[in-house]
Amino acid sequence: MAGGIREHADDDDELSEINITPFIDVMLVLLIIFMVAAPLSTVDVPVDLPVSAAKPEKRPDKPLFVTIKADRTLALGERDVTRDGLVAAVDVATVMKRGTRIFLRADKTVPYGDLMEVLNRLRVGGYLQVALVGLEGTGDIESKGAVGGDSGAVVTP
Repeated sequence: MAGGIREHADDDDELSEINITPFIDVMLVLLIIFMVAAPLSTVDVPVDLPVSAAKPEKRPDKPLFVTIKADRTLALGERDVTRDGLVAAVDVATVMKRGTRIFLRADKTVPYGDLMEVLNRLRVGGYLQVALVGLEGTGDIESKGAVGGDSGAVVTP
């Protein structure tokens, strides 16, 4: 019995029973903290990507995303940047390493001219390794006209 009364209580005897209730309480609190904090660490810029039939490549550990949103505004990672300040913000993010691969995402409603303008700004800034990001296709492009999918794919030129 865990909480029984002894008939001869000797104060010099050590109790050999371990009370694990505080340990379980601490573990449950940590579990709740991590369950609440996990969704907050995966916040991303919402963008409706077009579909691509290219074979997806492995993403680097910390990819640098430049996003063109549907309203034609730019974001570097999750931070909004201006068109004129794009190259300066990329310089800061890459610590002036011009060989860093930049992943360019654009909403499918963005006109081709706006996409090319951002590509040209990056090229003039010295960033020549730009990968285009799209959704991975699941069907034949020629028979459907467009393909659907829901996982990310990186298309490199």
